[in-house]
Amino acid sequence: MKNIAALQAVVTANPPVGGPTAVELEAIEAEMPVISAEVELLDVQISVLDRPITEVDARRLRRARRKVLAARRDQLNRNSVQTGGAA
Repeated sequence: MKNIAALQAVVTANPPVGGPTAVELEAIEAEMPVISAEVELLDVQISVLDRPITEVDARRLRRARRKVLAARRDQLNRNSVQTGGAA
């Protein structure tokens, strides 16, 4: 019986080491308020998919949309201050 061996080099010769870098983790942490607000908005949108929207649902949607906009605004303001740009 013959042994079968790969004749080519391994496709992933240098696999990624560890996880995200410290810089990547900081970027994710900076975006977390926006991500959380978008998830909350998505939850509200999913909850009203299969039923008529009541006044309470409409308020929840408006509140969630405003929260997303505020989180995005705050993130942009933080980024412009860090880069020294005019707001």
